[in-house]
Amino acid sequence: MLVARTALSAAVLAALLTPLTAHTASAAPHAPGDTITTPVREALAQLLVRTEDRTGYQRTLFKHWIDADKDGCNTRNEVLLEEAVVAPERTGACTLTGGQWYSPYDDRTIDGPRGLDIDHLVPLAEAWDSGASGWSPEEREAYANDLGDTRDLIAVSATSNRSKADQDPATWLPSAVGYRCTYATDWVADKTRWGLTVDAGEQVALGELLEDCPNIPVTVTLAR
Repeated sequence: MLVARTALSAAVLAALLTPLTAHTASAAPHAPGDTITTPVREALAQLLVRTEDRTGYQRTLFKHWIDADKDGCNTRNEVLLEEAVVAPERTGACTLTGGQWYSPYDDRTIDGPRGLDIDHLVPLAEAWDSGASGWSPEEREAYANDLGDTRDLIAVSATSNRSKADQDPATWLPSAVGYRCTYATDWVADKTRWGLTVDAGEQVALGELLEDCPNIPVTVTLAR
């Protein structure tokens, strides 16, 4: 399922993101589609620091959930199918019932898809604040439905996702303390992948958190 999801997303991104704009968070000579590996603290240091601006933001500017491969399952259901601990039953075009999922934000097991949200790890509003306001509609659609990196969309309990809302790590962290290093590392990876910026408070919060985490290499394929 992961190979299929990654292959699908590569094709979709190629279609949606042509032509592409320059990578906004770094002057490094990297191009969309390049795969780079950087220790997470260095990756954080390479993100451009800018003041956030939410002027003009509307959630509807990020079209989702789409059925990119026309198999009857939209992006939400694709994530649910991949991340299920116990596979749900699929009927009709893509109606999911039963199944079981693990929500890492709050260390809970969730039975059935109704108790789950698919979280944009870096929320849509945060992405807008951090550079997506200048993207094309096609780029925002690709971001909102990104299946090319399993860190970007994650099935979590509806309760934890709604607690998080559109906050960044300066004001919200998962209640499951043991997951916080992964959360911060994945946040940096997501912002690197999409060339998004960080604000000063976000940078400080991530830096302080990552000081107590392994400085693991982060590998991302650049979407922009």
